[in-house]
Amino acid sequence: MSQREEIVFVVDDDASVREAIGELLESLGWRAKTFAAAADYVAYAKPDLPACLILDVELPDINGLDLQRQIAEGDHPPIVFITGHGDIPSSVRAIKRGAVDFLTKPFSDSDLMAAIRAAIAQDRERRLERAELGVLRQRYLDLTPRERDVLPLVVSGLLNKQAAAELGISEVTLQIHRRNVMQKMAAASLADLVRIAERLQIPITHSRRTGSS
Repeated sequence: MSQREEIVFVVDDDASVREAIGELLESLGWRAKTFAAAADYVAYAKPDLPACLILDVELPDINGLDLQRQIAEGDHPPIVFITGHGDIPSSVRAIKRGAVDFLTKPFSDSDLMAAIRAAIAQDRERRLERAELGVLRQRYLDLTPRERDVLPLVVSGLLNKQAAAELGISEVTLQIHRRNVMQKMAAASLADLVRIAERLQIPITHSRRTGSS
């Protein structure tokens, strides 16, 4: 069986659990990398692949829920928690913080694989979003300084003459800059450009004014 272009990380201090999950994954063609402690996982140089983190709650160096909180802002894959001592408050806290599932040992292979597939799918979607955002950021960087001045005025809803007055330029010049912004940002419409600006979190400091400038 050919190996998938995905990887599953397993962090559990129980060697038998690590071995069993690792063998199951590899028998199904998944890449697997196991760790006995959270610190080993954190230090590992992770490949740029869609991934899932299977994380035991009780670890020798840190509680899995605490690790989830610590790595929340980093580039880590979706988490599937496993535990031999499950309780409702812990599972609720884990799910609220974004965990895909919270499985109590012993769990079935089918439940584990379903959780892994959901986590991988979520990670693929996140990666796609990050890639798309990277393209948008590069397009924004390709704008001239004046075009970057024009963009927030346009998406705020100002008329061309209002935006031109705001920048102290002619309406014709404003229209040229606006056209260039639309082309460089690959925006099909004003509504599309507004959505792009929102994704890039470009501050909108003006609201539409109906009076003449």
